[in-house]
Amino acid sequence: MDRENKIKEMISQMTLEEKVSQLLYKSPAIERLGIPEYNWWNECLHGVARAGIATVFPQAIALAATFDDDLAGQVADAISDEARAKYNEAIKQGNRGQYWGLTFWTPNINIFRDPRWGRGQETYGEDPYLTSRIGLAVVRGLQGDDPENLKLAACAKHFAVHSGPEKDRHVFNAIVSKKDLFETYLPAFKALVSAGVESVMGAYNRTLDEPCCASNFLLKDILRGRWGFKGHVVSDCWAIRDFHEYHKITNSPEESAALALNAGCDLNCGCTYPMLTVAHKKGLVKEEAINTALERILRTRFRLGMFDPPKSGKYGKLGRKVINCEKHRKLALKAAHKSIVLLKNDNNLLPLDSSPKKIVVTGPGAANAHTLFGNYYGVSSHFITILEGLGEKVKDMYGINLDYRQGCLMYSENSKSLETYGEANFTDVVIAVLGLDGALEGEEGDAIASDSNGDRSAIELPPWQIKFLQAIKNAGKKIILVLTGGSPIAFPEDLVDAAIFAWYPGESGGQAVADIIFGSVVPSGKLPITFPASTAQLPPYEDYSMKGRTYRYMTEKPLYPFGFGLSYTTFRFDSITLSSPAISAGGTVKASVTVTNTGSRDAEEVVQIYVSKDGRAEDEPLSSLKDFRRVLIPAGKSKKVEFDLFSSIFETVGADGEYRLLPGTYKVIAADSAPVPVSVEKGAPKPVLADINIR
Repeated sequence: MDRENKIKEMISQMTLEEKVSQLLYKSPAIERLGIPEYNWWNECLHGVARAGIATVFPQAIALAATFDDDLAGQVADAISDEARAKYNEAIKQGNRGQYWGLTFWTPNINIFRDPRWGRGQETYGEDPYLTSRIGLAVVRGLQGDDPENLKLAACAKHFAVHSGPEKDRHVFNAIVSKKDLFETYLPAFKALVSAGVESVMGAYNRTLDEPCCASNFLLKDILRGRWGFKGHVVSDCWAIRDFHEYHKITNSPEESAALALNAGCDLNCGCTYPMLTVAHKKGLVKEEAINTALERILRTRFRLGMFDPPKSGKYGKLGRKVINCEKHRKLALKAAHKSIVLLKNDNNLLPLDSSPKKIVVTGPGAANAHTLFGNYYGVSSHFITILEGLGEKVKDMYGINLDYRQGCLMYSENSKSLETYGEANFTDVVIAVLGLDGALEGEEGDAIASDSNGDRSAIELPPWQIKFLQAIKNAGKKIILVLTGGSPIAFPEDLVDAAIFAWYPGESGGQAVADIIFGSVVPSGKLPITFPASTAQLPPYEDYSMKGRTYRYMTEKPLYPFGFGLSYTTFRFDSITLSSPAISAGGTVKASVTVTNTGSRDAEEVVQIYVSKDGRAEDEPLSSLKDFRRVLIPAGKSKKVEFDLFSSIFETVGADGEYRLLPGTYKVIAADSAPVPVSVEKGAPKPVLADINIR
């Protein structure tokens, strides 16, 4: 009997109550039908989370900063190996509980539209194209390359138009134009659905008046209608209960359950779907709708091999030896290396050499393991803090005197200047590790030091940390600022000589930072989100219009633009040539970009391709990322990098949400950061551009 007939046969033998029981994230066993107990809830945002030892990779936003989808795919493949191994070992021990299954609610492909959002760290940044590229790589790495048999089931979340405020997510109604919806908020979801992501999770909020987990527009018209999604839809946790308790769009749990199921939400993470039996008795939902949802989720379980004999299939033999193995730890370090962004380097202070000097490491992030984690993290037996990484790096450099003083607190003002310790007059370089950790930003309820439910009310470095930095500056010392965090941090550039953004770099983050500071590795990370100069530049947080947001619509001068990141060498973009000066619908043009490494060190550069329309309308993007490639260029050498530009990348989204190829002149721009309307002189190479006409 083939798989589809087996599913129908199973369902035909179930009672209504049994069918409903399987639509809950905690699905009980139906032993007479050979259906084992299963808990659908699992997490692997940057490593298998909440289930004991696992490799902890850099946080998702840091992975995006690599601009390396091949690397992202390798990371996801490693995560899926560990996840399968954990599942196999758990099943042997009879453990079918939460966080041991094969359905992972990852990746988060919401657009990081406002840097105050605490969960923005879970995303791949502010750009729809970058988010799509990294998201696709992650899904392929998690699900494997067998279209019939899944390694894991990935989940695109949170569908859709969801990015804070955290405190209002259970009641908020996101009002968005169709242009912004289809141009910014939906492209990554469409890309992942087209690539076969197995599940989609609805968001807590309402979008255009409908709750996302029961939206006919999002779930029926777009997801299953326009895009042809064949997998299952899961609610965010207890989001369906929000319908009657917070959104006030239904009057009872049975009405909420019926509304969600009838719109196409198949699986309930929460406690509301047991009321489907009551809803059925009241005529609010038909048994056929319950059967349809059940078919979808059973299909996922079959594709994951849950009804196959133990240890069978290509993934059945993965065991505990692969979990947090040496290969995966090295991959976590490689990802951290490539994610770290060099923001400033006056007079080439970095990299430090091994000549005799006194270095003081200070700041609340230096010895703080929480700056490695981010949220949704696992536990590793090999966490390396920044202080530990620096200590290991200099252990054989006998001319270097390394000292440590905490200096100030992460969450409140109580700082001591270096003079207090008698250090200032005897110090050559200060490495100040400041910024954020997961207690200051994250998900509602998890960020315990946040006064905004995990969000930030301001994007500036906390004032007590700025005061501490000023005290070090007043002592007249060279300062290397290392910032940790998952979102943009505005800081006074004039207070520091060099600045590194380390994100939440994972279990080997301290080693990665030390390797960058002492030059064992050349920094090559790029910002996946614009760093505004101040909170005052931001539109109201609750406004979901893209006007004034992200590099695509922001007209003010940022602190650092999207895509920005310095190196220990220098690059020059020599030229860009197009194979044709014009393109028409369905056509392709090849763009060739010549990049020269004009410095003294071999290094990687991320070549970014942007498109800008001449005579654009006010609501059209200033420019949009359309392609990118990370390339290794030896010192003193040039490399020609080629891109295929399809006519679709020049399309414009109209007010009706439809894509159109409008005639006119467009600029194809090759650069190492986004073009901005106000020049930001940061030492990056100048972009090169060419005109192309749309017939």
